[in-house]
Amino acid sequence: MDLGIKGRRAIVCAGSKGLGRGCAEALAEAGAEIVLNARGVDALAATANDIEARFGVTVIPVAADITTPEGRAAVLDAAGDVDILVNNAGGPPPGVWSDWTREDFIKALDANMLAPIAMMQACLPGMMARGWGRVVNITSQSVRAPIAQLGLSNSARAGLTGFVAGTARQVAHAGVCINNLLPGLHATDRADALDGAVVRAEGITLDEARARRFANIPVGRYGTRAEFGAMCAFLCSTHAGFIVGQNILLDGGATNITI
Repeated sequence: MDLGIKGRRAIVCAGSKGLGRGCAEALAEAGAEIVLNARGVDALAATANDIEARFGVTVIPVAADITTPEGRAAVLDAAGDVDILVNNAGGPPPGVWSDWTREDFIKALDANMLAPIAMMQACLPGMMARGWGRVVNITSQSVRAPIAQLGLSNSARAGLTGFVAGTARQVAHAGVCINNLLPGLHATDRADALDGAVVRAEGITLDEARARRFANIPVGRYGTRAEFGAMCAFLCSTHAGFIVGQNILLDGGATNITI
């Protein structure tokens, strides 16, 4: 399927690894030019070179912390006029509700709510003026079904979801569509870290830890970054102009909800 975005300019945040990289690869395959952001210089350069070589599109790497004003300014300056924005940032650490301080919540809100909102505020006016734009926010399955030990993430991402719900409906008339992708467990560094923690805590093998998690996912496996990226690219396509303000789960059926 031709997604109709060849030559469009896309910002992909936290795009050197994992789900962000999956989104960047899928957009590049569809012909979009990529402004690729991440904090790690070496991994970012390697990913940018690989995507550029494989798909023949321009990839501009910007090493910066997207959760800071300075980092966002660097990415936006490099991007210029933006047609597509993929917001992404690592989630806050797990913990216990009684241990979290005000500073912990502020840090989580800065990274997972206020940073993507700031990026949208910077990009939406230009998209609206040009009559076309797509925004995809990578949030979490915990938006639909909270995960107790991820209370910081639950709080920040729920706030972002509320902002998107109202904003998406205010900009849709100008040809701009904002939606959220809610990932479950995918085969990324995050899943490796979670499984590794179980191995160390319980003295079991990595295969045993993964088998336990797979048992709670109806498809019986982790998702892949390519699957995730394909959904992101579709939401960024010309075919997604009637999809507005939605929260789309990609979790293999793991979130046990009706609607």
